[in-house]
Amino acid sequence: MASPPLEPFGDGIFTTHRPQRFLGIECGTRMTVVRLSGGGLFVHSPVALDPDTRAAVDALGPVVAVAAPSLYHHLYVGEWREAYPGAEFWACPGLERKRPDVAWTGTLGDAPPDSILPDLDLAPLTARFEREVVFFHRPTRTMVCADALIHLGRHPSRTTRLVAALMGNDGPGKGYLERVAVRDRRLARRQVDHIAEWDIEGIVLAHGDVVPSGGRETLLAAYAWVKAG
Repeated sequence: MASPPLEPFGDGIFTTHRPQRFLGIECGTRMTVVRLSGGGLFVHSPVALDPDTRAAVDALGPVVAVAAPSLYHHLYVGEWREAYPGAEFWACPGLERKRPDVAWTGTLGDAPPDSILPDLDLAPLTARFEREVVFFHRPTRTMVCADALIHLGRHPSRTTRLVAALMGNDGPGKGYLERVAVRDRRLARRQVDHIAEWDIEGIVLAHGDVVPSGGRETLLAAYAWVKAG
């Protein structure tokens, strides 16, 4: 039996996980939908907009804002732009140049757009090569990220698990790949310190199992090497 288009994670937070390959490796991807206090929806890392997914999203409320939070989470944003022309579409820094074909509302900065206030905070993690911006849902104390914390060690694909083992990816954000992903260690330290000021309980990952509790500790453990020395 197929998985439902959207599954609840917390009060007002819904996710869906889909197959997705990156550099030939099946790593999956996860979209997050947040119901804002005003009744509209915020969509993070949109997946392919098939009819079942659109029906499930529309049943929750009107889409008011969509974020492509990483340089590598933009593949389906065009079809969402076409389907929801009245919504805002926000790009991580640099994505507006990579995808000039999309009519972006703007680029994500240090403060959340008015459309997602007062429910969500954001913070740049642009020290990584993906130029990511991560989000924090205040009511449920949930951090939502794309590539900032990857965990493929328990992926159903044996090949993916083997690649994860070779990378040392035995926990969210762990492994050798993270040393490559972070281009500016000093900036990363400042940005992680800022994110860690959030009272994070759960974390929704795009690639790997979600973290239902202990989120702040998970974040700090993943980036302990950045803060060391």
